Amino acid sequence: MLAQVYAPLWCKSNFSFLEGASDPAELIEQAAHLGLRSIAVTDRDGLYGVVQAHTAARHKGLHLIIGAEMTVADPGVVLSGQIRAGSQPTAKSGAQFERADISTIVLLVENRSGYQNLCRLITRGRRRSPKGESITTWQEVAEHAGGLVALWGGDNSLLTRADPFKLGLSTGRSRASFRTEQPRLVAETLLETVAPLLKDAFGDRLFAIISRHHRAEEVRKEWRLRENASEWDIPLVAATEVLYHSPSRRDVQDVLSCIRQGVKLSDAGRRIRSNAEHSLLSPDAFTRVYRDEVIAITRTCEISDRCTFSMSDLRYYYPAERLPDGTTTDEWLRYLTFEGAKRRYQGETEIPPKVVEQLNKELVLIEELSYAGHFLTMWELVRFCEERAILCQGRGSAANSAVCYCLGVTAVDPVRMGLLFERFISRERADPPDIDLDIEHDRREEVIQHVYKKYGRDHAAMVAVIIRYRPKSAVRDIGKVLGLSEVSLHQLAKFLSRYDCVTADSLRHAGLDPEAKVHQHLVRLANTVQGFPRHLSIHPGGFLLGHEPVHDLVPVENGAMEDRTVIQWEKDDVEELGLFKVDLLGLGALSQLRRAFNLIRIHRDVDLSMTTIPPNDTATFDMCCKAETVGVFQIESRAQMAMLPRLKPRKFYDLVIELSIVRPGPITGGMVHPYLRRRAGEEPVIYPHECLEPVLEKTLGVPLFQEQVMRLAVVAADYSPGEADQLRRDMAAWRKTGCLERHRGRLISRMMRNGIKEKFAERVFEQIRGFGEYGFPESHAASFALISYATAYLKCHYLPEFTCALLNSWPMGFYTPATIVQDAKRHGLVVRPVDVLHSMWNCTMQPCAHSTGGFAVRMGLRYVKGLRKDEGEKIETVVKTVRRLWRTSDKGDGESFGATCDVPFTSIDDFTSRAGIANRSMRLLAEAGAFDSFKENRRVALWQVQGMKMETMHLHRAQFEGANSGEGLTGAEPDLPLEEPVPVFRSLSDIDTVTWDFRTMNHSTRSHLLEPFRDEFVSKGLPDARAVSRMEDGRHVNYAGIVICRQRPGTASGVVFMTMEDETGFVNTILWPGVYEQFSVQARTLSFLGVSGKIQAAHGVLHVVVNKLWDPREYAKPPAVRSRDFH
Repeated sequence: MLAQVYAPLWCKSNFSFLEGASDPAELIEQAAHLGLRSIAVTDRDGLYGVVQAHTAARHKGLHLIIGAEMTVADPGVVLSGQIRAGSQPTAKSGAQFERADISTIVLLVENRSGYQNLCRLITRGRRRSPKGESITTWQEVAEHAGGLVALWGGDNSLLTRADPFKLGLSTGRSRASFRTEQPRLVAETLLETVAPLLKDAFGDRLFAIISRHHRAEEVRKEWRLRENASEWDIPLVAATEVLYHSPSRRDVQDVLSCIRQGVKLSDAGRRIRSNAEHSLLSPDAFTRVYRDEVIAITRTCEISDRCTFSMSDLRYYYPAERLPDGTTTDEWLRYLTFEGAKRRYQGETEIPPKVVEQLNKELVLIEELSYAGHFLTMWELVRFCEERAILCQGRGSAANSAVCYCLGVTAVDPVRMGLLFERFISRERADPPDIDLDIEHDRREEVIQHVYKKYGRDHAAMVAVIIRYRPKSAVRDIGKVLGLSEVSLHQLAKFLSRYDCVTADSLRHAGLDPEAKVHQHLVRLANTVQGFPRHLSIHPGGFLLGHEPVHDLVPVENGAMEDRTVIQWEKDDVEELGLFKVDLLGLGALSQLRRAFNLIRIHRDVDLSMTTIPPNDTATFDMCCKAETVGVFQIESRAQMAMLPRLKPRKFYDLVIELSIVRPGPITGGMVHPYLRRRAGEEPVIYPHECLEPVLEKTLGVPLFQEQVMRLAVVAADYSPGEADQLRRDMAAWRKTGCLERHRGRLISRMMRNGIKEKFAERVFEQIRGFGEYGFPESHAASFALISYATAYLKCHYLPEFTCALLNSWPMGFYTPATIVQDAKRHGLVVRPVDVLHSMWNCTMQPCAHSTGGFAVRMGLRYVKGLRKDEGEKIETVVKTVRRLWRTSDKGDGESFGATCDVPFTSIDDFTSRAGIANRSMRLLAEAGAFDSFKENRRVALWQVQGMKMETMHLHRAQFEGANSGEGLTGAEPDLPLEEPVPVFRSLSDIDTVTWDFRTMNHSTRSHLLEPFRDEFVSKGLPDARAVSRMEDGRHVNYAGIVICRQRPGTASGVVFMTMEDETGFVNTILWPGVYEQFSVQARTLSFLGVSGKIQAAHGVLHVVVNKLWDPREYAKPPAVRSRDFH
């Protein structure tokens, strides 16, 4: 018998989180390999992977059928109260389902109406459910049946669970009998209700699935399905439940199922599939399985032919903005643009002709492409931020637009900088413009909620981020399922980076036997699932806005954060379909700047802003040339700090180059060293061809920016601007699609034809490859350089404000608070420790004549680990109140807050009782040394806090509350019960003090971790970082320091860079791949590390080229600290 062509109609990818074991592309690839014409992707309760499936199917020429397997229940299922058919989504965090009767049904999309209905149905189920779950009712399925094909069957189907002999027998049964046979009677009763409901709703689009996987229990289930389907006149269709593209993935699917259900593999039993019969079948294999059901096979093709909808059929319209009466969107945008231009160029007699020409050019194209609404949205968001004094700044390719600049969205003048508008929008490209708006990271939520309020929940939702398995998470989850101990898994995870594969060497380093079968399974399975979706999260700030409800385009569900809704697609999916996305991104540097400007205004009465900071400040650039840039936005990393003394920036555009040059594009293209040599006058500035001089003049004949590559393609290879932009797009996607190679011959041959040497053309193409890895457009670099310069200026001239603002904006940037504090101290800033009598919740500035800038920084209570913000603010309020009352009493001396006069508390016990905060918090404060103002050592303070009498606490709290109401607390001492004598405790040593500081606050203002051990290091001949920095090139050195950063860039061919620190500064080290592998255990695990190697010093930059790593803990044992590792 000839093999009958069929269509697989029930396939779940790994976007059915922790169920499917193949990604959509693998399923599509296998379907094409098997000679299939079409395939349905029907993930559980979602369309998460449908865009990736659509892209893969398009490339393979397959017809993709879009669908979903829906989780359905009868209307009596409880979710924080009873769900009724048609109820609104009202789930609250933590709500749980009472799974009275959960079933499934597969829905396939026929047309645009059906796609819309499926999105709405999924949205309803997800929005009412706890995160990660979904449930709809049968009534809702029926209400959304238009344009959908329903496939009813499978293990959880009512058709396979309801016993035909029991149908209609439930009426009149005794209560006892009902309890005995309740599971069957529930199914039968529901079937009698659901079957006619679905028949009426779907008509001839309702089918019963004959599902065969060679399991014994399927025989009885199929008999039930046939009988029930016959009773209700539901035609049969053949479909296996596909969970992976190949049988080899069966064990992966088993493990994923165990992870999802929280069980070990050894205890899984019937919770996992019993065989490997859930793979995608060839036509021959499928025909053999259903050789007795030729009609059911034929129906798969008939259903496939009915499902004509494609993701390419989606039509998207951007929401319209409210406009003045009679004004079109384009007219309003033109008006706002030229009004903004007048403000931007108000120092000139008129708007410069070049600007007018550029604005008109852009506005014509924006109108032609119907993009005006997007620009108006960004203008409105910027205006909202300005009205609320929220710092914001547009960046990315939007900075290439003069319209964006005049609207106030971006801060870089693209006309004066000669930026390429086509990098942002081109006529040949159908994609919408990408405008990213950076916002103070701790005020971004205000803007997000404004978007929700303005557009409504139906028309605005945030873009998703799919959290995927990486080596560490894969090892932990899979190892737990395989029964390995948590201790072993934790140890193994230490030796894994974010992107490495799990290897036998990783096992050995962790003390695990690579030959043990269970460990071999772990390695294979963990490597297989890398990149698999784990769960859904939310993009930092990406919004999808729609003129029609967003849930008609893509399902929407609840985010983990309250008041957040998220679509089921990632950023790349949205861009692939050409949908408009608004990015509202949190940027810590803007929060830092705002805080610093406020501190400068309060303490110095100087009104400073990003627009009023003096440009091209000599002292600021001197500081940058010396790489004293810890905490300075974008130029604080090891690589940037190593480049600064070589590049020697002296003006703003030098910072633009600095931000761009340490990127894979220029590095892999071999452009960095030629540029530096030309900048230093070590080689002449030459151009490959005279036509390229205008393109490359700013960068000394060397292409460093994406825009230059695009211009170069236009000038030297006869590309149109739109074609050049397509080249840029192919750069970004070359690893995924391979489209970049089609440009190679064209670029090189045309450049050679125009007189450019082949060697240079080849180098340009290699740089294009590098930009595909990661490269800054010039406009993006310029936007960031504005912030870099502003933060550098503040560090140079306002170190107290800079440091205080940075610490209050943390976490952000490259370094930990410990490193920030030590760097500030090395620059002469006095940093004072946390103290309950002088610290507020945030860090503050206090006058100090012998500190740089005339102020010290007092660390805030926020840095005491485990102390809640509300308790910290309560302490702040209590101290302020007591000080105010103390000043008005006869014992007050009127000194200001922070003075060193005797405090108005009789003891720690007195303070504790007046503050009235939890005893646990008092212990945290005592351990952190926050009671030092009471002249008690920490052990005594801790004793007093732990031994405090409860009745004393209650007494003092009552008296303090009376003081707040104006009754009492006039300075008189209350009568206290007799207390037990305090034991005599030995004061903490310097080493213990630092250890306690790091254990409780992750930093110490009193000392660096290694400072107490310096005498021991000196006796062993170990220099400090300052001494190392003065050593000559080629000298051998042994050094011991704290590792604060490990980095293994993809462009460095396996070389590892480590930054080490002591009380005098940094030492940068280089580990060649062989050295790293030889000493990988020490390199990965030791936070206090010894290195031996040779000094490499040139151009003001020094590294230690390491040939040996060693454990220095025989000399000192500082507390372990975590480094920042980048790969």
